[in-house]
Amino acid sequence: MVFTILLGAAVTGAEFSLSEGVRLFAIEAGGGVLVGLVFGWIGYRALASMDEYTLEVLITLAIVMGGYALCTQLHISGPLAMAVAGLLIGNHGVSYAMSDVTRDYVVKFWELVDELLNSVLFLLIGLELIALVPGILHVVLGVAAIGITLFARAVAVGVSTQTIHPARLDTKGAGQVLWWGGLRGGISIALALSLPPGPTRDLLLAATFAAVLFSVLVQRATLGSLIDGLKAKHDPAVKEEEAPTSIH
Repeated sequence: MVFTILLGAAVTGAEFSLSEGVRLFAIEAGGGVLVGLVFGWIGYRALASMDEYTLEVLITLAIVMGGYALCTQLHISGPLAMAVAGLLIGNHGVSYAMSDVTRDYVVKFWELVDELLNSVLFLLIGLELIALVPGILHVVLGVAAIGITLFARAVAVGVSTQTIHPARLDTKGAGQVLWWGGLRGGISIALALSLPPGPTRDLLLAATFAAVLFSVLVQRATLGSLIDGLKAKHDPAVKEEEAPTSIH
């Protein structure tokens, strides 16, 4: 939502102020939550009124397509609306409005959709990389973007963990896992690809691609090793299991 507001102000050249940004954010967020609740409730009632997995899968698809189309017409946040509707259907609907067979089909259907859309998105990344001719400035900006995102994640994790009572948070390595596990992917790239053509778009694409590729290829690949290392460091039982046994 913040991205959309700032992009609209930059493209139209309209005068922008903090109060206007807050007002637009409240309209987009509030409208998105309201539409999501309405569509989620309607979908829940429809799912609860039948026991036919094919129709129920189509109902979940209709919620997404129809709800997002309505949000586009009303100029409110479609992603937020669908997230709210998804939380309602995915929790209350799955527990009380679906049979075991329907639940299995719905979950597998949306897992397949997720994989397909991710594949299309990364195909677009490949096509953009072919069209993008990287220069020194693109490389420097990409490396800087990696450092900036890691620093911003560290600040966000540090501030947020200070609000949690120590008794409810295992501080032995939790901050490091939350920091290194802040993975970026599809949403960042989709937003960057939606920018209007121009030299600024190429620079922002290079920065976004670098941050996402580092996240996927480095952070995601090493997160498991980081967790195992922290367990071995802070858990004496793990140390004893990993220690070589002597032969008498």
